[in-house]
Amino acid sequence: MTKKDFKIFLEALDELEKEKGIDKEDLIVTIEQAILAAYKKNYGEYDNLSVRIDEKKAKIIIYVPKTVVENVQDDELEIELSEAQMIRGKKRAKVGDIVEIEENCEEFKRNAIQNGKQIVIQKVREAERQHLYDNFKENEHKMLNGIIRRIDERRNIHIEFDMKEAILSIQEQSPADLYRVGDRLKVYVTEVEKTNKYPKIIISRKNDDFLRKLFELEVPEIEEGIIILKAVVREAGSRAKVAVHSDNLDIDTVGACIGQRGLRIKNIVTELNGEKIDIIEWKEDKKEFVKAALSPAKVESVEILDDNETARVIVEKSQLSLAIGKAGQNARLAAKLTGMRVDIKTLEDVVPSEDKIVETVEEDNE
Repeated sequence: MTKKDFKIFLEALDELEKEKGIDKEDLIVTIEQAILAAYKKNYGEYDNLSVRIDEKKAKIIIYVPKTVVENVQDDELEIELSEAQMIRGKKRAKVGDIVEIEENCEEFKRNAIQNGKQIVIQKVREAERQHLYDNFKENEHKMLNGIIRRIDERRNIHIEFDMKEAILSIQEQSPADLYRVGDRLKVYVTEVEKTNKYPKIIISRKNDDFLRKLFELEVPEIEEGIIILKAVVREAGSRAKVAVHSDNLDIDTVGACIGQRGLRIKNIVTELNGEKIDIIEWKEDKKEFVKAALSPAKVESVEILDDNETARVIVEKSQLSLAIGKAGQNARLAAKLTGMRVDIKTLEDVVPSEDKIVETVEEDNE
């Protein structure tokens, strides 16, 4: 390799440092170590063998340590005193000293540079992976705003965030969403984990925390901690329930989340493409909380059973379908929100009608 080529190689390392943030000195040390390992493999083991990439001289220098002796018995390990004195000076070389001798193996050095290029490529990939991991890790459990760059054949959405890319898998997409290349899109960073290859990055528009973050962004009182989101559950694209609470009794928690003229909740619903959201005042009393969670149904009574995990709910017959919801959705979300099993019955189920009482009495008399 000519000095010109070597300088181009070093300039490439400078560019990598600027563009990829890969420390040039670290790269040089890594390349030197790789050259050293390759040399030992080709030419045998040497104690204290060293390799240096000399930027000023624009060359690779391989130094082999040799012992200064009067008469050389092994020219691979020893050097005559007279020769050592020519290298280091008469006063600086004496028998028994160790002198570093530059090896002249140009063909090996040429191959070493090619290997060095491969090491650089590998380091670039490693740095890109680390950079990707670091950037997303610092945004784990946060909301990011990106641009849709591509939708692949599996309907995965490739999103760019400030020159970084992550994939919104079909499993983490809301059924209500419509995606177009070029659109801006909010996502929640659920998990960032290192792997042997590229980091595992899970972003979502489907999980409960995505909705939680939307409320934090839209309702300043939540961001400031004045209002607390006690629980958030959703069936993405269809319906969600949110329980809110404040220690400040003067705060209208539900009203604050809805906003003036419903502006805050409208913005959230728009982001979710029409997903219905029930905002409920959290109650410490389990009966009251279950009752509120079954909104918009009107509940007559709630009984917490002995296991303290089941709520028996009584509603009028006209309210039964509303309490249960389409395909059981309202009851299902209420159960998730409260952490209780919810058993819904009508008044007619628990209180027999007069006709049934009469029939029972007549049967007994017979």
